[in-house]
Amino acid sequence: MAKTTESLEQFYRDKLGSLSEDFQKNIVQFNIFRIEDRIKTGTTSPTFIRRDFFKIMLFQGDNIFHYGNKSIPISGNTLLFFDPHVPYTYDPLTAGTTGYFCVFKDEFFKENLRLNLGRMPLFTMGSEPVFSLDDEKTDEVKSIFQKIINEFDTEYIYKYELIRNYVSELIYLAMKLQPAKNSFAHLGAASRITSVFTELLERQFPIESAAQRFELRSPKVFAERLSIHVNYLNRAIKKTTGRTTTDLIFERLTAEAKALLKHTNWNIGEISYVLGFEDQAHFNNFFKKQTTMSPSAFR
Repeated sequence: MAKTTESLEQFYRDKLGSLSEDFQKNIVQFNIFRIEDRIKTGTTSPTFIRRDFFKIMLFQGDNIFHYGNKSIPISGNTLLFFDPHVPYTYDPLTAGTTGYFCVFKDEFFKENLRLNLGRMPLFTMGSEPVFSLDDEKTDEVKSIFQKIINEFDTEYIYKYELIRNYVSELIYLAMKLQPAKNSFAHLGAASRITSVFTELLERQFPIESAAQRFELRSPKVFAERLSIHVNYLNRAIKKTTGRTTTDLIFERLTAEAKALLKHTNWNIGEISYVLGFEDQAHFNNFFKKQTTMSPSAFR
């Protein structure tokens, strides 16, 4: 059966070949590539499927990008954003095409800055993620990508914190620009339901006080809040993201658990309580199933 979603791990294996043990340990981190290097290796366009990671690209050249059910012609210097909700591809690259792109998981931000990518206009359903750049903005965006490349190659212990800041700069810079006119048509009822579901899920985070508690924990509870049948919710989520409702809830819950374990001095019992678990044993079992590690070992 053909795969419908490409994971970041699969992306790295396809593009980089075998992965070292150290690289596998940091698989959720971040990577950046030059487009011209991809052309040299003959890897010129992705398969039209969803990914489970985000991508930001500075594309310098002419092409047609296929997002969801729309094809968007671009020319010149263009800043593009790709998110896990929408399948995409683009026509084969030609000689002379240049630029950069970086890839990262949502968790890259959630564990530290907790920048909520799901609430960014660039990464919401029906967004307009294609931005034509003039010469001045092109130089500005190129400069940011070059800073990322320079930092990525260092051994500086806080390099990922700096890179997060540079990526955030790209996101906020794009939100100040007028998006290109050729963009999505509305993706329909399933997308609206997914957008509202995501909003309800993310509204519960970050957990910053022991008085907070994660309450919306199951597809059934979300469906009741949305006044729709749970099967309808599950079909809508599957159609727009390629994943199950439970998977999305568990992924977000796991990311918050990691953030609390790393960045608070709360004991594991307190963390299990605010995350809505009946007791610490249930939390331990959940966390180990999601990460293969116990909470205490992760901390």
